Amino acid sequence: MVRSGIELGVILLTVCISFSACGRVDDQNRSYFLYWSANNPYEIEFADFVVKAWNQKNPAIPVRFQPVPEGRSSEEFILAAVVGKTTPDFYSNMWQGDVESYARAKVLVALDTLDGFLQTISQRCDSTTIAEITSSDGHIYQIPWKINPIMLLYNKKEMASIGFEEPPATYSEYLEAAERFCKDFNGDGYFDRWIGYSEVLVTWLQRFFDFYPLYLAASGGGKLVEGSKVMFVNDAAIKSLAFLQKLYARNYFSKEILSARQDVFLSSVIATRFTGPWEIIHAEKFKPAGFEYDFCPLPIPDDFQGNRYTYGDPKNIVIFNTCRDPQAAWEFLAFIINRENDLKFLEITTQLPRRKNIFSDPYYSDYFKKNQKMIPFARQSRFVRGTDVSPVLKEVFDIISQEYEFCVVHNKKSPEQAVADAAQAVQLILE
Repeated sequence: MVRSGIELGVILLTVCISFSACGRVDDQNRSYFLYWSANNPYEIEFADFVVKAWNQKNPAIPVRFQPVPEGRSSEEFILAAVVGKTTPDFYSNMWQGDVESYARAKVLVALDTLDGFLQTISQRCDSTTIAEITSSDGHIYQIPWKINPIMLLYNKKEMASIGFEEPPATYSEYLEAAERFCKDFNGDGYFDRWIGYSEVLVTWLQRFFDFYPLYLAASGGGKLVEGSKVMFVNDAAIKSLAFLQKLYARNYFSKEILSARQDVFLSSVIATRFTGPWEIIHAEKFKPAGFEYDFCPLPIPDDFQGNRYTYGDPKNIVIFNTCRDPQAAWEFLAFIINRENDLKFLEITTQLPRRKNIFSDPYYSDYFKKNQKMIPFARQSRFVRGTDVSPVLKEVFDIISQEYEFCVVHNKKSPEQAVADAAQAVQLILE
């Protein structure tokens, strides 16, 4: 049931028909390259900076940028633009898991066919990253650009107050911390503060902030699928679900929707959160006086040995096949990802370029001296994974999310049964 380009085209057309913004946004015969960035203010600032710097030095190859237009989601707008042939020349916020579908639909440029690409990427990225982004046909359709590793954010004072001078490193330590921290202040039989919180949502996207990073940590960076094979029928998946199931069953994680409240971490309603470096800007702006926090790797099974991986939340750069001169476009993109602009990207966005050995590279040492909270993420960047190469990855995560709801949130299935049922359903869509 792996989707063909025709099947993807039907999906794209459906999205386009239902999406009112599917009209042409620009003339494809334009005399400049059109660059779409993410629409958050920090990446807009970076895109504006790098485009102005390029145009000043390269007036014969001008670039204009705009944030990806507002819509229900940037992914849906990209789908609609593909169908309407209104894609930009290149886009710098492509979710890695979408690339295989677009590659099979032949709407992306194979970057490894461009002069200088492989040499530049080999200098910037390690062999593991290059293998991860290589499509099933052997070509590379995406530039590894940025990551936001998911780590454990913790309240240092609250952890110390319950006897944890160092943050909990294992499942049993985390559960012990939960037992000490969770309190029923009103005497009504319900906790009023919890060890942590994850949105109780079935949506597949939410699994990037609970099950999937924990699975990667427990498996040493293992895969969910490979080709037509299910790879997650293993102890790592079972232990990850069992750990999360205990957190909800014991009320250590709230099933109440807490996101509508004042920030529950900064107000010490929760003591930890599975999150990324975007929390730093928010915490520094809104933290109460005297509030102390830090980041560490996610907890792992007590018997785990090896490097602790996590989900890197990668967003990459692609060139669409509507681009009139991919080789010239690559020259601009190589400029975006050079050492100097990677540093500027760090400084503006507090996001990590996906560059090997970034923490040990002396070129970036002053940045990390000035931004101590980014050091855990830079160290973790050696041990991150993105997503597996599959055209049906969203369906895979959707199935896992359904079993997550039965097992973890509602405690209606054992972790073993949930993994088995998810694997059976996933296998059907892979065959």
